[in-house]
Amino acid sequence: MTNSIQALQQQRLLLQIEYAAEKDAFRKQTEEMGLMRKVKRGDAWWPLKMGKSYYNSLNQLVVEVFRQGEDDEIEHNFEYGRPVAFFRIDGKDQIKYFNFTGTVSFVDGDRMVVAVPDNGQLIYVQGAEHVGIQLFFDETSYKTMFEALDRVIRAKGRLGYLRDLFYSHQPAETFSFAPMHFPYLNRTQEEAVNKVLWAKDVAVVHGPPGTGKTTTLVEAIYETLRRESQVLVCAQSNMAVDWISEKLVDRGVNVLRIGNPSRVNDKMLSFTYERRFEAHPDYELLWAIRKAIRDLRAHRKRGDEKYHQKLERLKERAIEIEIRINAQLFGETRVIASTLVGSASRLLEGQKFGTLFIDEAAQALEAACWIPIRRVSRVVFAGDHCQLPPTVKSFAALKAGLGKTLMERIVENKPEVVTLLKMQYRMNEEIMRFSSDWFYGNQVESAPEVKYRSILDLDIPMTWVDTEELGEEEFVGESFGRINKAEAELTLLVLEQYFQKVGKQRILDERLDVGIISPYRAQVQYLRRLLKKREFFKPYRSLISVNTVDGFQGQERDIILISLVRSNDEGQIGFLRDLRRMNVAITRARMKLIILGDASTMTRHPFYKRLYDYIEAL
Repeated sequence: MTNSIQALQQQRLLLQIEYAAEKDAFRKQTEEMGLMRKVKRGDAWWPLKMGKSYYNSLNQLVVEVFRQGEDDEIEHNFEYGRPVAFFRIDGKDQIKYFNFTGTVSFVDGDRMVVAVPDNGQLIYVQGAEHVGIQLFFDETSYKTMFEALDRVIRAKGRLGYLRDLFYSHQPAETFSFAPMHFPYLNRTQEEAVNKVLWAKDVAVVHGPPGTGKTTTLVEAIYETLRRESQVLVCAQSNMAVDWISEKLVDRGVNVLRIGNPSRVNDKMLSFTYERRFEAHPDYELLWAIRKAIRDLRAHRKRGDEKYHQKLERLKERAIEIEIRINAQLFGETRVIASTLVGSASRLLEGQKFGTLFIDEAAQALEAACWIPIRRVSRVVFAGDHCQLPPTVKSFAALKAGLGKTLMERIVENKPEVVTLLKMQYRMNEEIMRFSSDWFYGNQVESAPEVKYRSILDLDIPMTWVDTEELGEEEFVGESFGRINKAEAELTLLVLEQYFQKVGKQRILDERLDVGIISPYRAQVQYLRRLLKKREFFKPYRSLISVNTVDGFQGQERDIILISLVRSNDEGQIGFLRDLRRMNVAITRARMKLIILGDASTMTRHPFYKRLYDYIEAL
């Protein structure tokens, strides 16, 4: 038995531990957590207004629901593909669940469309009072990951070859032809695209913050499409899939997006499978036949001898039209884009591709990456394992290595297939320098046009406001983390003072945008509430966003403030020890970075000590 098979069996075991831990946490949350806590965490909507139900273009029964209530600063966690359950509150204030689960088909602001089983159960929800909806445990994603691992463990042929290659130091195979030149890419971006084109098996594009990873990836996909008729592009999250799809569409590439986008606008919707399917000239005929099938079922007469014949004839006709529409849609598209788990969609059954591109690959569990790899003969990973890691809930599974991604494994085993992008176009040199030194061996440089960018003349690009005197953090409930109210107040005061220095007119004219980041969700929500109440910030409301580190992944702002929250005598900093998160936080700022934190608590850790000293020395 090869090492690779043993290692994958170990992965499967760890995934099983994670599955059990998440399922148990979900059960506890469902049984013990109060409804308003779920609403505040963004895991439930209540009260709910029920809208109309209808059959969508994929012939699923769906129902519209609307979030009611005042709390619009709560960002919810509902997104396409996630399982949900309806509940009602009875006379004794008990939560009673309806006995079926649905799937989110579409979310836009306070409106959501949910696909539900077509078994007559929906009527009970529509007739009930005090109804709500909450996220449900995601059994399907785990099932899909387990299936993928099992298949890879048993694999022969190309998949078996890739499995053994990824787990060994055996060199990956390459083509050899003269490098191509791309005048609008820098040297390392050009090298990355060439490495992708030369790769027979695998290539990795390692993109530190602001280095144009997406630009490079789009170019690599575009060039690959000159050699292949179709490629598969995946990412861990819906948001990342949307982002790369949008850039490809801007480049004139025909993209078919499996699943619904996280941001809902006409441009994004226009390349979704559902919208294209509906727009096909044969769709009206198909819809009419499906309606006839439903009517026939609903009005079946006793003793109708021909019922089954009629039904079968209509079904055959519907399937024939559906196959014809799909063949045309898939036949004319150049890029099929989906999440990693979404690539298991029945729509892709039996499809094979030459190349798979996985974006944000450093945020995906290894098992999730194997789902689309089963369909391809070579893989290109793009991401940055020095930024956000995959989410792992079980500490035991994390310690035993579940958090180690396939991209990281390949970076370790095959440094020759990796290209590090070295020129960044986002940050002032001094903001970038610390991250480059600590995380990237001092290899990242600033493009000349951003090197000295700043808002005020002689401004110091990074400052640390020490909050030691303000008092300690407070603990708010199990999974909600911590809050430091005095630090939150000071954060807004510091921003107000900075705005006064810059001047109102200039902020509004130049639309200088601000991100306020805190690693803790409780602090984020507290900051949002404070911000709403402050009269001073009214004119700037649209320019300021407050979110967690994860919420700012892939984004940038002119000014960033980070509230670190932790302040205690023991020097405990909890999950701030995960330095990759801090790397994301400090590299969002283009021109000004202000960190607020208790220096005596934070600087007991070597990373924060070095960061504090670096800023003090500027």
